[in-house]
Amino acid sequence: MNITELLVDVHTQESEATARADEIRHQIAHFTAALTETEARLADLATTRKIITELAPAGTEPDPPESTSVYQTIVDAFSQHPDQAFRARELHELLDMPTDEASVNITRSRLGRLTRQGFLTQPGRGRYQKRT
Repeated sequence: MNITELLVDVHTQESEATARADEIRHQIAHFTAALTETEARLADLATTRKIITELAPAGTEPDPPESTSVYQTIVDAFSQHPDQAFRARELHELLDMPTDEASVNITRSRLGRLTRQGFLTQPGRGRYQKRT
């Protein structure tokens, strides 16, 4: 390779690196704007929560989120059958919950969380049981 070819190659690489740097600068600008917008939204939500808390009558508690009742229903089902291991789909059938794949996958996530929190154990792959 002679000097001319080497200089052409270096120039090509420099042009590609410059284009990539420009692209990354553009992405940084986009992410910075998105971060600024999200932080402003977080501040607005915090202010809204604070105002609502101040305006709420003393002694009132917000309604628990629906997911809490679903978790409680799952734990109650295991409490009623402490020695039985369930698969997510079997649990859905026991509780008369929808058995479509999306609903069962959500329950699998909930069962995993309850296992990590120590409420349940996993005696086998995909099977869950009340911790004794």
